[in-house]
Formats: sequence, C-alpha cells, structure tokens
Amino acid sequence: MLARITLLPGDGIGPEVLAEGVRVLQAVGRCFGHTFETSEVLIGGCAIDATGTALPDDTLERCRQADAILLGAVGGPKWDDPDAKVRPEQGLLRIRKALGLYANLRPVSVYPQLIGSSPLQAKRLVGVNMIVVRELTGGIYFGDKGREQLPNGEQRAFDVCAYTTHEIERVVRSAAALARTRRNKLTSVDKANVLETSRLWRSVTARLMREEFPDVQLEHTLVDAFAMHLLRRPSDFDVVVTENMFGDILTDEASMLAGSMGMLPSASLGAGSTEGGTRMGLYEPIHGSAPDIAGQGIANPMATILSVAMLLRYSLGLETEARAIEAAVTATLEAGIVTGDIAPPENRVYSTTEVGQAIAARIAA
Repeated sequence: MLARITLLPGDGIGPEVLAEGVRVLQAVGRCFGHTFETSEVLIGGCAIDATGTALPDDTLERCRQADAILLGAVGGPKWDDPDAKVRPEQGLLRIRKALGLYANLRPVSVYPQLIGSSPLQAKRLVGVNMIVVRELTGGIYFGDKGREQLPNGEQRAFDVCAYTTHEIERVVRSAAALARTRRNKLTSVDKANVLETSRLWRSVTARLMREEFPDVQLEHTLVDAFAMHLLRRPSDFDVVVTENMFGDILTDEASMLAGSMGMLPSASLGAGSTEGGTRMGLYEPIHGSAPDIAGQGIANPMATILSVAMLLRYSLGLETEARAIEAAVTATLEAGIVTGDIAPPENRVYSTTEVGQAIAARIAA
C-alpha cells in the first residue's frame, strides 16, 4: 500500500511525540511492505508566527489531499492571551469544520501495568474498556459568540450552543454502529433536565436507536451523574456518545482512569467512506502541548503512537498493522520502558525517544 500522511507537529511537545509516531509508522511500513509518504505543514502557534493565521490555506489543502492526518499538539503561553484575535485553537476548530470531522473517537482502557498510576482504587479499574464518541463540529464551540457593553457599564458575554437533528443523528449513528462491534451497549450523555439542545439530543437519539439500532441497548445519563459514574463504576460503560463540550471535559477526566493523559489517543472522523469502508481522519493524542516540559525529551509518546494505530485501522483499513502497534505498546509497558508520568518510583525513567525506539523495535508481523 502507498498512503500519503500529512503531519501537523504543532507546538510544545507536539513535534517530539509526533516524531516517535512517525518512527513507529515507518517501522510498520518496513515490516508489512507499505510505503507511507509523509510531509509536514504548519498549524497552531507556529503557524501564527509564520503566517499570521492558525491554519494556513496551504495546510488545509495538503490535508485535503492526504489519506490521513497526524497531529501533535497546539498552543502555549506565547499565544495564551484570551483577548487575542488569532489563537492556536482556532486552527483545530477550523480544520475539523472544513474537513467535516464530526465524530471524535477517544478510547479509554486501563493497562494492568498502569493500575498503580491511577489515583483510583485498583478494584474500580478492572475491566475498563470504553470508547467515548464526541460530537466535534457543533455545539457551543462553534456557536455564535461575542461580548457587548451594557448601558450600566457592565459587559455581557455570550456563547450559543446549537445542534440540528442531522448533526445529532450522524454522530449517534457512528457511535451505535461502533457499539454493534463491541458489547452492543450505548450510553448517551446529555443535560436534558435543563438544556433545550440536550432535550433535542435525547429525543433524536431515542428515535434513531428505535428505528435503526433496536438490537443495541441504550442508556440515557445526565452529564453530572455520568461524571460521578465514570469514577465509581467505569467498567460498566462500553460506547459513550455525547456533545462537543461534554465530551471534551469527560475524556480529560477519563484519562485519570488510564493513569496519564499521555496514554489516550483519538481519531476525528468524517462521513466520506473510501474503498473498503475506511474514512478520512485526523489523529492526535488528547493531551495538550505541555509547554512546561517541551524540549526536555520527557513527554510520553504512547498516546501519539496509539493514534497511529487508529489511523491505520480507520483511514487505511490495516487492522493487522494497527494491532501490531498496540501489541508493541503493551510489550513495551511490560518491559518497563516508560516515561516519568507513568513510571513506578523504583523504575528507571526513559526518554521520549527511547520509548519510541522500543515500540518500533517490537513491531512484528
């Protein structure tokens, strides 16, 4: 197979972890006889510095021409002024919208070797294996927003949260189809006791599941209750679907189940299917740019490397190769070759590069 992968290293630790993702991707190519052509373009803060915009037109065009996109991270203190007209995060929002990447898949599983890294009791972590499907191109992040001066001298700010039936249907349909390949169980998270958008979300979800997925067990849960259940009984959940902001917050909380945000990959998928049922996608770790550790060679690259596995699975249809990466990550964890965020006190701490090299060396057909 020949595949074109557009790389978006971004800011902070993004270039460091992305380099290890590419190292593992090329190891897969050598082992399985594939050619992965990669090219780097700008996004985020570095793009603002170079071009004045967080997502240059050339970057977007190169992403459109690619078979898949691999992203590091964006942002940092240099661009952190909340009143700035151009911010790194605008690049992420724009690329998601422009490419129609509406379904964000965030798997959360607990490796036995990392149970001690989680702040939760070990008994609550046994059997945790869920995927959160977050709606990614609607809701409050994309709604009208602004600030105005009131006659009494106060300021008023607003952010509009809006969803259409179509936006809800397509992400719930993706989540339900995924549930059919797992435990046939779907949890829909909303705030239907207060928010009108959530009432629409719940009614559309219930109807769609009755009409198209009657075989999938559906559970509705309020977001505040789910935040509690996620820590109290996380192994009960299989596929979870929710709106944009709720999904953003809940998956950061879920990272504590896995022991570190450095362990959680993600896939942002669009609607267009290619030959073999694969989908265009952007793949990235859920962690941020971590500017406090950038350039020190201590960032955990495993989330990025696991994102590469998702890229192979969902955009290129290479399931065997994806599993080879996941097996290599597990073997590397078992060998104790880990960065400081998940290393036990008695364990040697390995660098970003050493972990990437160890995983690449364990890729096997």
